[in-house]
Amino acid sequence: MRADDRGSGTVLVLALVAVALVVAGLLGLLASAQLARGRAQTSADLGALAGAEQALTGRAGDPCATVREVVGRNGGRLTSCVDEGEGVLTVRVSVAGAAGAATAWARAGPASQRR
Repeated sequence: MRADDRGSGTVLVLALVAVALVVAGLLGLLASAQLARGRAQTSADLGALAGAEQALTGRAGDPCATVREVVGRNGGRLTSCVDEGEGVLTVRVSVAGAAGAATAWARAGPASQRR
């Protein structure tokens, strides 16, 4: 073994460890973004269903207030709630994640009102 090659294995191992840590960090961010997106979609779906159910059954109160409560309980932030009438609601939700905010939307109402 030549004298000028001494320690090159250590440098190579350190470089491989650094690359592995960067890849692991990026995979963690990707997983976090996917988790936030799933939470946002779940919050939007449940909020839209709860609001549409309230509007269809004729219970007193604003359906969007119910949507806001359901979305909040599921870790989301309501960014938009549109009561389209006849029991149809469109909901937009945002959830904060490590990689930024994830957004989702959902529309719920009777099948007879589909577009």
